[in-house]
Order: sequence, then structure tokens, then C-alpha cells
Amino acid sequence: MELCADTRRLLDAPNFAHLATLMPDGAPKVEPVWVAREGDRILVATDERTLKGRNMARDPRVALSIVSSENPYEQALIRGRVASVRGDDELRYLDRISQQYIGAPFPRRKWRSRAVYVIEAQLARYYLSALEHRPTDASSVFDAPIPEED
Repeated sequence: MELCADTRRLLDAPNFAHLATLMPDGAPKVEPVWVAREGDRILVATDERTLKGRNMARDPRVALSIVSSENPYEQALIRGRVASVRGDDELRYLDRISQQYIGAPFPRRKWRSRAVYVIEAQLARYYLSALEHRPTDASSVFDAPIPEED
């Protein structure tokens, strides 16, 4: 599926994504990941022995949410499948992704089964809310008593 320009822009920026994989019992597992893009495919690097790596090997269905680090009300939601897995023991892919996020090659160099999971989107939705992100100190919000109704 072709991704819209705004979704591509979010993927190309150093925005964290949340990757959902499926556990053996069908329960979802979600964790933040770095992502990159190759055309309309999404790349996620991890060790094949991680829980997310094992989950994707067993069941290729995944979902991603990408939120802009500049405006958390700008987001892309993607459902898709792992189309292929590429070995990356020399960290060629991971170093490129790391440049996007920390401006340097990936610092931890010793991995035994590093891989890049190539995800093809089957459904993608971009959304920009009119809300403005102006957080306050949450403790002060909940410390104040709630007025009782008359």
C-alpha cells in the first residue's frame, strides 16, 4: 500500500513508534521502537531472539503507531505484516536508523542475531488533531478537591 506524504514524513523524522506484536496466546505486546522507511515499507531493527522478534517470526501481523515528537497530536496508525526479515549482523541497517535518531552509528556493536523486519502496511491512517499540547503538573490537577454537586 502507498503511504501518504504525511505518514512518510513522520516515519522519516526521529519519531518513536510503538510496535504491537502478538504473543502466542493472542495477547498484544507493545513497545517503543525506532523506525525507518524504504519506499512504502517500514523497517524495524531488533535481535531475532527478543520477544518481539520471536513474536514476528511466529505471527507476521503487526501494528504501529507513530507520534510526532514535536506535536503528539500528529500521528500515523498502521496495520500490516512482516513481509521479510533481513539479517543485519554487521549493523548496516541499524547504523542508518541510528543516524536518524542519535546522529551516530549504533553504539552497542555485539549482537549474534541482529535483523531488520520489513513491514508492509495493509492499512494506514494519518491524523492531525486541532488540540494543542500544553501539559500542566498533573499532581496539582488531582490534588484539588472536586466540587460537590448541589
